[in-house]
Parts: sequence; structure tokens; C-alpha cells
Amino acid sequence: MSQKVRIYQLAKDLVIETKQLLRILDDMGVEYKSHSSTLDADIADTVRQLVEDDRAARVAAGKQEEAEAEAAKAAAAEKKVADDEAAMKAEKAARKAEAKEKQAPLRAPVVTVMGHVDHGKTSLLDYIRKTRVAAKEAGGITQHIGAYVADTAHGPITFLDTPGHEAFTAIRQRGASATDIAIIVVAADDGVMPQTREAIAHAKAAGVPIIVAINKIDLPQANPDKVMQDLMQVELIPEAYGGDTITANISAETGDGIPDLLEMIALVAEVEDLRADPEGPARGVVVESILDKRAGVLATVLVQEGTLRVTDYVVSGESWAKVRRLTDHTGTALKSAGPSVPAQVLGFSSQVQAGAVVESVADEATAKRLAEQRREAREEEERETIGRKNVTLADLFGKQRVTTIPLILRADTQGTLEALKGVLQRESESTDEVELDIMLADVGAPTESDLLLASTADAQVLAFGVNPAGSVKKSAERQGIPLKTYKIIYQLIEDVQRMIRGQIEPEFEEQVIGHAEVRAVIQVPRSGKIAGSYVTDGVVKRNAKARLIRDGKEVYKGSIATLKRFKDDVREVTQGFECGINLQNYDNVQEGDVVEAYEMVEVPLA
Repeated sequence: MSQKVRIYQLAKDLVIETKQLLRILDDMGVEYKSHSSTLDADIADTVRQLVEDDRAARVAAGKQEEAEAEAAKAAAAEKKVADDEAAMKAEKAARKAEAKEKQAPLRAPVVTVMGHVDHGKTSLLDYIRKTRVAAKEAGGITQHIGAYVADTAHGPITFLDTPGHEAFTAIRQRGASATDIAIIVVAADDGVMPQTREAIAHAKAAGVPIIVAINKIDLPQANPDKVMQDLMQVELIPEAYGGDTITANISAETGDGIPDLLEMIALVAEVEDLRADPEGPARGVVVESILDKRAGVLATVLVQEGTLRVTDYVVSGESWAKVRRLTDHTGTALKSAGPSVPAQVLGFSSQVQAGAVVESVADEATAKRLAEQRREAREEEERETIGRKNVTLADLFGKQRVTTIPLILRADTQGTLEALKGVLQRESESTDEVELDIMLADVGAPTESDLLLASTADAQVLAFGVNPAGSVKKSAERQGIPLKTYKIIYQLIEDVQRMIRGQIEPEFEEQVIGHAEVRAVIQVPRSGKIAGSYVTDGVVKRNAKARLIRDGKEVYKGSIATLKRFKDDVREVTQGFECGINLQNYDNVQEGDVVEAYEMVEVPLA
């Protein structure tokens, strides 16, 4: 009797597709979570027997068909009469069946790798790139274009190298779902972190299959079991715990487990049945866009349908292009790019946005007309939006004062820039008191003209992934203009959050610190009446704010002027001790009154 076996492994042993095996299990009424679920030994043996019986039946049927065909030929020879009408009908039916069976060919899966900072996303991509891509290149040099294809034992896999899940979502929000599979990288020595949860949420929102790569298993403090327990808290139940979330233990440093991870990606892609028609006009999505000093606008386009060719005319948003050159991740010139193939396009008239749809058109005139129509439609919508803006009473009377923080934003790619703008907009919308004014957002390093604008508008310059020239840095220091550079997107966001908090006027609330019961009223010359009191709870402090409560009603609100223990002035008296309290500018204290001491504390920002 066989042992338990995973579904995909059984399919491999039987030399059939995993989808075919899943259909067999459905017919048998066998429950399973995914293609990685395990089957009991008796079920596996039953499946093996069914597949063998089916093959034997097909062989017998084939022999019978051959015999019937021979008999039909003999009968036809004897009759020597061709039934033309029947032949035509049969031919038509055959063509119809062939057309029905003919499907678009399979394409490579597109994979995005996300996760927490320092958990090994870049290391994983670098290892795959070096072992599967750069080994084929002259000198091992890889040209970074935001996407590349890795040739694996299971076929090609396209990886998107995005700046993080913010950019991933920015692309998805524009309606261009470029990703087929999301890999969430979690460090085995750290576990699920806040940004891991964000990445999982983004992947779930996109509705794509999730594979969790548990990285850094080579470290002595690695604890993959803890990671899997953490995953259950974010509703990702690993297969090892009876769920359907695929996990793979890997080390991006040594390469352990990465072949298994690539195999899992191929299996998920097989089940997803990813197909695209390479024929017809090209349609794709912009992965990233950069402004090269010599070449101009370079846009990385992931082709999703059809085939993009050199000399084609394409439109993306308000920009158009005649494709003058196509290059792959190695810098090699391409004549064309089919589905799931990323290519860097030279020829766009202006900067294109990451996530924007790219479509090929018939000719230059059509491309220019579409781009112009889109620009005019946007301008018209902006004018209508301004016209629809209503004046409210809040605009006329008592409008809340809003503090504006002017910013100049620079980034290495258009995709990163769009992601940063989206995040900063959400931060600005989180409060009504502070508004972020992004005066300039562009690709490339900060320039002297940026500093001129910053000095005029009293703005700060934030640069991500680009380094300003030495002369620009010195000029900023000389003029006292804040110029900050970042390599990690979340450090930039945290700094902006601190800027916002620094501009918001603090809110305060009362916090009761103690109560004292007046048990005797003592008349002291030149000091007025002293309330001989007993602290019933908390603490009573000198100079603390206080209210006097009589018969459940507040009769005084002010502060404690003096506080004594016997004849000595003291700073505070705690619960269970007696004291003398003199209230500021109030003498009408009576026995039975309650002194409630409180402080005004700052309310922390949400």
C-alpha cells in the first residue's frame, strides 16, 4: 500500500496534468483544499487504478476504431459511391469542433514579490536573476527595467520588480491587473510584521493567489513554525496546518528551497490556466517609466495581449509613441514582445504613468488624435469640477484654519513617484488641519531650479532613490533649504507624518488625579479658610486644577493655591492622608464638600 502523497506529485507520477487529476477527484467526490493537498493512500491507489483503466480502455477503443475504419473503407470501396452531402456535413462539423477546441496558447505567469523591509525581497529577486537570468548575459550585467523573465525548469516566469506594495496597488487601482501570483516574503527570524500584513491585504484585495516564501531559514535563530502561526492570525492557513496557503522554506543567501518555490509558482500557474492570444494588436500595462538624459522617456511595458513590434504606434493615457526600439532586461534589442514579455519601449512623446494601459493603434494620426482627445477630456473634467465646487457656510464663516506644508518630490522611476504621491495624499486626507501641497513631483535627481522653487515657496525637497549632485547639496545647505534623500519608502512616509504632527495644534482633555473630602473648615488669619481634608483616592497636588463639588453639583472651578501637611507646605498628598487645602480666590468651603483635583493632558494623535 502506498503512503500519503500530494496531488501535484501524484499527477507528475501519472504523467497527467494537475487540472485533469483535480477533475478526477471532483468526479470521485474527494474533498481537497488545493493542488498541494495530500491524499490518503487508498484514494491515491484508487486514482492510479482509474487512470490505468482509462488508458487501457482508450487503447482498446483505438483498436476498435481502427477495425471500424477498415470496415468502412471496405464498404466504401464496395459501394464506390461518394455521399458528397454527408462528406460536406462531416467536414463542416470537424472544422467546428476544431475551432471550439482551439484555445489561446498558455503564457508565462507574472509574479510580484512583496513583504516587509529587510525580509529579503531584493535578495530573492537578485538570486533568481543571477542564477536564471544574468548567467546568460555578457559579463553578467543586468539592465534594470523593473521586470524580467527567468527561465526555469518549468518554463519562463516573469517577475515584476516594483518598489513595494504601494506601487503594486497603484497599478491595480488604474484597472490594469498586471499580476497573476503574489509572493509574500517573511523572514524566519522575524515573523509577520506590519508591512507584511499590508502586503497581504493588498494581495487579497487584488484577488490573486498568494504563496508565502519563508526566507532566511539558514540563520540559527530561524523559526519557520512561528511564521506559520503568525500567518494564521492574518487568515492565511498554511497547508501544513490543514489550510490551502502554499508556503516554501527558502534561503535567498544560499539558494536552498528556491527551486521548490519556482515549482510551486509553476503549479499555481498551471491550475490558473493562464492564456493570452499573441495574434492581433498589442495591449499591455506600464510597469515603470524613467527619464533618461540621453534617450528621453523609457517606459517598461508588460505585454498582456497581442504582440508589440518595432515601428508600431501605441497610446498610453495622454502620451503616444512610435516604437523606435524594444529591449529586454539584458539590454538586447527585440523585434517583438508577446504576452507576459516585459520590454523597454523607446519613443514616447512624454512621461507615461506606471499602471497606465498601453494599446496599439493603426497609425500616427490615430495615436495623436486619441492622446489629444484624452487630454481635452481631462481638462474639461477639471473645469467642471471647479465649477461644481459649492460655497458653504463654513467657507463664509468660521472656516477652520488649515496649515499647508509645501513639498517638492523627486523619485527614481515614475512607478515609485506615483506610489509616493498616493501615500502622501492619504496622509494629507487623514487630518483637516494640515494639507500637503506637492508643488512639483518629477522623475530624476533634485536640481538647482527645484531649490529656487523651494526657496520661493518655503518648501522641503524629498528625494527617493536618487542622489542630488554635490553642488545642489551645498546650495541647499547654504540657503537653509531642507533637502532629504531616502532609500526606504517607509522612512520617507514616517518623516512626513512627523511634519504633519508638528503642525497640528495639540488637544487637551481633563484627567482626574484624585479626590479629597472636606472634614473640617479652619479659619486662619490672613490666609482665609483652609479646608481640612482627607484624600480618599489618587493624589492631590499643589497648583493642580480643581473643582469643588457640593451635593453632586459643581460650585467652584479653579486651582489649589496652597497644600499643607500640618504646618508644612507640601507638593502633593496621596490617598489615606490628611491635608489642608486652600482654593484660589474661594473661601466658601463647607464640611462634606469634595475637592476633585485634575490635570490637563495632551490627547495623542490617532
